[in-house]
Amino acid sequence: MNDALPQKWPLQIVTVLLLLTACQPGTRLPVASTMLSHDTPHANVTLPARAAFYYPWYPETWSVNGVAVSQQPVLGHYSSDDSSVTKAHIKALDYAKVEVAVASWWGKGTHDESVRIPRLLAQTQRLGSPLKWAMYYEKEGSGDPSVHELQADLKYLTKSYISPSYAVVDGKPVIFVYNADDTDCEVAKRWRAAAAGWYVVLKVFPGYRSCADQPSSWHQYAPAEAADRQVGFSYSVSPGFWRADEALPRLPRDLRRWRRNIREMVAVGDPWQLVTTFNEWGEGTAVEEAKAWENGRHGAFLHALANDGVQAAVLTPSPSLPRTP
Repeated sequence: MNDALPQKWPLQIVTVLLLLTACQPGTRLPVASTMLSHDTPHANVTLPARAAFYYPWYPETWSVNGVAVSQQPVLGHYSSDDSSVTKAHIKALDYAKVEVAVASWWGKGTHDESVRIPRLLAQTQRLGSPLKWAMYYEKEGSGDPSVHELQADLKYLTKSYISPSYAVVDGKPVIFVYNADDTDCEVAKRWRAAAAGWYVVLKVFPGYRSCADQPSSWHQYAPAEAADRQVGFSYSVSPGFWRADEALPRLPRDLRRWRRNIREMVAVGDPWQLVTTFNEWGEGTAVEEAKAWENGRHGAFLHALANDGVQAAVLTPSPSLPRTP
């Protein structure tokens, strides 16, 4: 018998040792611990899965081009640094059967990401929530990061965020990519070269299905459309779209339509069932509870998600909600 310890201990043994260590007086585990092995992550999300786009960038974005947002969330104009707010958000996402929250990420050092994201991950664990988190890589929407830059960013995300509350599919951590300015397969080629070991979900463009280099999946982010289906990949639903700095909505809110689209999303069973968005207040696409659709159960739009679009909500807003001064 070899008395030497193996180089890699089984996950169960490591977990027990960590728990025993945590019980010792004065012991403090890191906020975003690496309890989940970086090179062999364990799947914690089963498809099909419901996901919602999430924005941890407040109070920086309570206005758009100097114009204040029109709708008033029940939590007020909150800060993403407020743990009571993020706790309420996690509970609301759980209520709406959201399995993955896709958090906007603009790069290292932006929007206090090095503090806010680890806090969300740690708080999700402390609450015992089944919710998992993934990043929405926003830098691709306004440029074409090189393979080297992508690899550096993914290495940073792995080191900083991979934990039991980070979303993993088929043994790969999940990352959505907002490649809004890309119109050909070059973006798929770059991500294929840079993101080995990642479950990459790119944004669609004309002809995406014919690309030689295919990511793990595809999605559409177009909340001015009430519903969008990319067959075999994703189905997205939007409650409405009304930017704070625009006079008219691009998509008026309609709760009946919202419920109908949720029912369709659930029925077709595409792998990713996407909500655009949980709390993008600047564009007026949020389903987080607001005073205009408050009902005491996380709001009419989240209540509809909780019931898969079947059970009527308590409050039915008018098809086009009025703007507040």
